Amino acid sequence: MNKETFVLLEKYMSSCMGDSAHDKDHIYRVLYTAMDIAETEQNVDYDVLICACLLHDIGRKEQFENPKLCHAMVGGKKAYCYLLENYFSKYFADKVKHCIQAHRFKQNNPPQSLEAKILFDADKIDATGAIGIARTLFYKGTVGEP
Repeated sequence: MNKETFVLLEKYMSSCMGDSAHDKDHIYRVLYTAMDIAETEQNVDYDVLICACLLHDIGRKEQFENPKLCHAMVGGKKAYCYLLENYFSKYFADKVKHCIQAHRFKQNNPPQSLEAKILFDADKIDATGAIGIARTLFYKGTVGEP
């Protein structure tokens, strides 16, 4: 992925973020963890993986506004539309959409592609340890739960 494409995706991601538990720092931790995992695998489509990591939580705002919505499903659709509007191929947009829609643990939509599996694991790793505890407290405060 070239720098221009990365910046384009990064700007869109930033415009969708508004949750302190799922902020840019979370996105970059997931991205860096995913890159570490990907180094141990073969035939990783890094462009799909990077794009999916950057955009995996862009549906959070919609879920906060309507808790019946799933941010992964909304985010996958938003990413798909955004990618097509910015002249990415339908094939690429479909692959990114799957990664994003399959990254949520509570969904009955397990990751199928290697890139989706890597994103799923990287996102869950960021929910562990001290950072995970802090993120949970921020998130619960945001949604008004004890």
